[in-house]
Amino acid sequence: MEYTKALADLIEEFNKFPGVGPKSAQRMAFALLKKSNEQNQRFLEVARRAKNEIKQCSVCFNLSSDDICEICTDTKRQDNLICVVEEVKDLIAIEKTKEFRGKYHVLGGLISPLDGISSADLNVEALLERIKSYFNNLNAEGLSGADIQGLHSSKNLSLLNVNDNFENKHNAEDQPLKDPLELVFAISPSTEGEATMLFLKKMIGKLDHSDQIIMSRLAYGLPLGADLDYADELTIVKALEARVSLVI
Repeated sequence: MEYTKALADLIEEFNKFPGVGPKSAQRMAFALLKKSNEQNQRFLEVARRAKNEIKQCSVCFNLSSDDICEICTDTKRQDNLICVVEEVKDLIAIEKTKEFRGKYHVLGGLISPLDGISSADLNVEALLERIKSYFNNLNAEGLSGADIQGLHSSKNLSLLNVNDNFENKHNAEDQPLKDPLELVFAISPSTEGEATMLFLKKMIGKLDHSDQIIMSRLAYGLPLGADLDYADELTIVKALEARVSLVI
């Protein structure tokens, strides 16, 4: 039995959503038809308002009702700690931990030549401009003396050994230590993710003050509660490489 055209078109539209297969699209279509006219009108109004009112933050490209999102305008967050993510959903996942106190930058995807996605299609240039603006503002304000202790705090998820090496290097050279900028790459460890991170590292390395930029990435490893015999070989290898010492 074939669906009437109106129902088939409705199922087809739901099927276009990411992660929605034919069966799920069918269930969603039937559920929508079972709702009252008032409920459907409410659904359409909410969708219309969201489409018209929600826009990208002009700074980090998070979704917001304002030109600049609440995270970017939060003065309690650290300006020298930026977490670079692929999509807004990744930002939300990190925010749910309530541990990260820096700011974000949403790339809007990953470099994927096979899919025709290049760096020009992402928010890469905006990230480079943010980095330049950060150091320009430091110079304009005449700031000196890095807040290394703040970077060491577990509350901002910085890497202790990376920051220690950074501090020791600059102290050894007897140079005035300016506020360093840490970029945390919270990007999926896929082929596209690795290519994107390598490209970003290359571009950032060409900038002025690149020696005052700390780049880190989320650690690989086993999820909490996981059994080793259920983990794949690559995950175990990465977990071994990212092992940490135990304090006695």
